[in-house]
Amino acid sequence: MTSSNRRRGRFGTEPPSTGTAAQDAEPDQESVARAIALRLLTASARSRGQLAEALARKSVPDDVADRVLDRFTEVGLIDDAEYARMLVRTRHAERGLSRRAIAVELRRRGIDDETAGDALEQVDSDDEDEAARRLVRRKLASTSGLDAQTRSRRTLAALGRKGYPPGLVARLMREELAQQGAEGADELDGFDPGP
Repeated sequence: MTSSNRRRGRFGTEPPSTGTAAQDAEPDQESVARAIALRLLTASARSRGQLAEALARKSVPDDVADRVLDRFTEVGLIDDAEYARMLVRTRHAERGLSRRAIAVELRRRGIDDETAGDALEQVDSDDEDEAARRLVRRKLASTSGLDAQTRSRRTLAALGRKGYPPGLVARLMREELAQQGAEGADELDGFDPGP
């Protein structure tokens, strides 16, 4: 081994001056950011905020992330307004979430309040009441063998997790039980759903 090989180490200089390793340059940060964002968008729709967070976790500099996200927004790959409308439709129709619960989810996903407010206009109070009524019916049917207090508590808890206020749920339970002529509807008159 020559003295120059000894100084450079066993494997020579880094990067090598010949071969594929010498030809394969490191990709620029913008290409990396584009690839990350495209991979995420291919899996599912995302908000600009979600993509910005993902790029930050991958140590993409903010200015590079902003350029890539601006370009993606410009060409229509990112559309927070449409994303918010889609999320409102699916969360309300498929999961029966209230507007309040959907607003929390939109905020968590990086949607600004104005865009979220516009998207939430798709669900009016009648839609929300009807969704809550369906959920109350379903929960009361699944707890029909239990005492009135347990049924009420479980129904309030289930709808509370979906963002419905206790007063609305208690009113709907009373109406549903009275309509069914079910025992326990009178017991709900004194039932305090709490705050």
